[in-house]
Amino acid sequence: MSFINDDFMLSTKTARELYHESAEKMPIIDYHCHLVPQMIAENYQFKDLTEVWLGGDHYKWRAMRGNGVPEEYITGNRSSYEKFEKWAETMPYAMRNPLYHWTHLELARVFGVDKILKPETAREIYDECTAKLQTPEFRGQELIKKFNVETVCTTDDPADDLRYHKQILDMPFGVKVIPAWRPDKAMAIEAPEVYISYIERLSKAAEMEIRTYADLLEALRRRHLFFESMGCKLSDHGLETFYAADYTDDEIEKIFKKVMKGKTPTAEELLKFRSATLHDFAVMDAESGWAQQFHIGAIRNNNTRMFNILGPDTGYDAIHDLPCAEAGHRFLDRLALEGKLPKTILYCLNPKDNELLTVMAYTFNDGSYPGKMQFGSGWWFLDQEDGMRKQINALSVLGLLSRFVGMLTDSRSFISYPRHEYFRRILCDVLGKDVEDGKLPASELPFIHQMVKDISYNNAKNYFNF
Repeated sequence: MSFINDDFMLSTKTARELYHESAEKMPIIDYHCHLVPQMIAENYQFKDLTEVWLGGDHYKWRAMRGNGVPEEYITGNRSSYEKFEKWAETMPYAMRNPLYHWTHLELARVFGVDKILKPETAREIYDECTAKLQTPEFRGQELIKKFNVETVCTTDDPADDLRYHKQILDMPFGVKVIPAWRPDKAMAIEAPEVYISYIERLSKAAEMEIRTYADLLEALRRRHLFFESMGCKLSDHGLETFYAADYTDDEIEKIFKKVMKGKTPTAEELLKFRSATLHDFAVMDAESGWAQQFHIGAIRNNNTRMFNILGPDTGYDAIHDLPCAEAGHRFLDRLALEGKLPKTILYCLNPKDNELLTVMAYTFNDGSYPGKMQFGSGWWFLDQEDGMRKQINALSVLGLLSRFVGMLTDSRSFISYPRHEYFRRILCDVLGKDVEDGKLPASELPFIHQMVKDISYNNAKNYFNF
């Protein structure tokens, strides 16, 4: 029997029934990812397996470094096959790491390869998959359609012109590719020179001068409306923690002008400015009927030596442990008091915050929409079996699992869609075991089947109004 078989991760008869009858065939809504719109629009063709699999994948890079692979075989100038060979050498040592499951799921589901990746099979697997990547069926758009993907939400800056989204709209692609608003750079005043350059770019995109904080908000509103016209229905924010300090409008104007003169803000000024912008972002989302997402708890670029060599997003980020309860509740409370609290999804990177964020979200549910306030799926370092099970359990105990909007890829890879399958199998295994252990009534299996369909697809479709 193949390692990745029909019953992979499904430990009970009921789990198998739930997956194969209700989860397996549901379409995918990938409401948060980092695919490059240009690559989708141009129907990108990957030159080899290394490019599609190892290019930009800091999960794999971290594992290879941990296995003693020199950097020249990871981000350096070694040949594509030499890099892949080092990945194949690492694979046996990655047992019990989610990369072991993901690798073999992707081989099976994308390329139809059921062999175990290891040094002895590296050449054969590389050649077979690289040959397939040269065919039309394995170009970028076809890889997306292969997994019954209905909607993709990319991650886009307010200053982006969305030219490739426009291009995709005019194509007979058959998959919705929608921008998602990521305004983090508009609040990043800690580096004035970089911020001033960004404001210049935003000014051009909004076709107006930005001299004051009021101007900044107006420029962002213009871009927000433009994104809305392109189908955008949700925002995304990557934060160390929430920001909810007290401030006045005059203080924010003074801080903005100080930074625009090239002066570095104090820690107090930085906190006030972040608090103001985060609040104003949420108000814009509420007025447009969007959902907002908050990814809480990354500490980035921790290895200074490697950051100086490779730059950001190369595998040197980690899990932060800043407190987020007080500021998070204050932030959401202000919006609720003003009647400006949008649909909201909270994600944590530190598992200590699972229950905290679930309770925080449910503190602000107001009955206006089922599951308006959500605790989101396992994210980044928690996007693995143990993290998914803990997220499912925290949400089940302290909220309503049945209203959960389900999985996302949060990926830059065109072949990461088997992660949806992975999540669905784990979900069905959890529910199936509960039924067989007598923790859920077998008489209610019709409802549980519907619950699986909803979490896999329907809840996200309805929640985001796609």
